[in-house]
Amino acid sequence: MANPVMQGLCGLTRFSGRDARSVFWPYAGVVIAGVFLGGGLAMAWAMEPVFRDMARFAAEHPEATTVQAAPGHYSVSIDGSHPDAPVPDLARFFSVLAGIVGLAIALLAASVSRRLHDIGRRGWWGLLPVPFLAFGMIAFPIMIRDITTNPTPNLGLFFAIFASNIVYMLALATLVVLLCLPGAQGPNRFGEAPPT
Repeated sequence: MANPVMQGLCGLTRFSGRDARSVFWPYAGVVIAGVFLGGGLAMAWAMEPVFRDMARFAAEHPEATTVQAAPGHYSVSIDGSHPDAPVPDLARFFSVLAGIVGLAIALLAASVSRRLHDIGRRGWWGLLPVPFLAFGMIAFPIMIRDITTNPTPNLGLFFAIFASNIVYMLALATLVVLLCLPGAQGPNRFGEAPPT
């Protein structure tokens, strides 16, 4: 199978074997581009109720809003102390975000594992950034809810998320470097060398 994207899609559940860089990176690029494009559309859909509530409030209470519009720019500022000010419900946003992240992980997991096998490493190395990503995905909605409902937000949670994000970026960078390394010449403990 010469098409690396088709090869990656056909191997979604095959965690054994090896993949060369020439197979992994085109597939990963298509998946990442698709996730960003689809994610952008999904996020627009997820945020639509929030934007609709803000526009409705701005129309009903012009004294408590400042609307700025120009070509390529539109913003609505709301006086949060107004008793009828909308409180954004971001549950749909965070659910869509979790789905997008889960889809990206599912589409890349086996391919990352095979690519790591090619450099002689176990596929478990692919999980390096996942705990930090999971912590951020769980803690961020809690922090947002705390900020919108509590007059004195929990700064400890903010700094924990900040530290986790830094470690996540370092872990992700380490994984990307590993995925860029050339494969082992000849057979290794994970199988024969893949065709390049």
